[in-house]
Amino acid sequence: MTVLMLVFGFIFSSVAGYMAGLVGSSNNPISGVTIATVIISSLLLLQLMGNQGLAATLGPMAVIYLAGLICSAAAIAGDNMQDLKCGHLLGATPWRQQVFQVVGVVSAAFVIPWVLQILDAGYGIGRPAPGNTSGQFLSAPQAGLMHDLSTGIFGAGIEWNYIYLGFVVAILIIVLDKIQQRRGSNFRLPVLAVAVGIYLPMGLSVPIFIGGLLANHLSKKSKRPNNSGILMASGLITGEALMGVVIAIWAAFVAPLPATSDYGDWLGGTALLLIVVYFFRKITQDCSDKPT
Repeated sequence: MTVLMLVFGFIFSSVAGYMAGLVGSSNNPISGVTIATVIISSLLLLQLMGNQGLAATLGPMAVIYLAGLICSAAAIAGDNMQDLKCGHLLGATPWRQQVFQVVGVVSAAFVIPWVLQILDAGYGIGRPAPGNTSGQFLSAPQAGLMHDLSTGIFGAGIEWNYIYLGFVVAILIIVLDKIQQRRGSNFRLPVLAVAVGIYLPMGLSVPIFIGGLLANHLSKKSKRPNNSGILMASGLITGEALMGVVIAIWAAFVAPLPATSDYGDWLGGTALLLIVVYFFRKITQDCSDKPT
């Protein structure tokens, strides 16, 4: 388990840091690398321990423990990459960034477990809490999938056809990307980016696609680099996190919030459209004011 932790932690932290540095922290494939850890470690431990008796109980527990460590390592890698990139754009010194990266990790290690305990005791994560009479709970699809994978490999088995299909699709994408590379084409198919695009829900993929088109248009229009878009996007990410904290405090200590909103989709779409319009006009104006 220690060897697996070191090997998987090194490999998957590199993958998570690369994807977060390339396309942003929202595209950090934490769930994907954690699921890969679950599958590989389950198969290895199954060969070493078997699935009879005590091994059937301890095997999934050991796998989930290892997956939690790898998940944390991948999350911290993506977070560090994003923070270092933003700090570089703002002119922060490296050693100060490194010091506060350590402070952030230590603080999160003390705060997050308590937050999860409160949420699990009040609502329930993945299933209703024992004292929850409303029947509503916080969904945890990734955690449920990891549970089903680990227990399925050690127990009754899982549907491997979908996993094999993913292998075939990944191989085809890599082959197509190499063909595009030999042709010298600018249109490439990096397998990680394609996999993340398949895995992410439409609510994240569509804004990323719009942002990519906008960035491509502005990069062609201006000969000089402009970091306004990256800084604004970073501000939106931070604002979303802060609003999440405010909403959580309100729901926990002031008044319960409704489960859904009738106008939530329209309000979110309108806000995104206004941000895109403002983004386009502001950067276009900045580009036109600067000599090319």
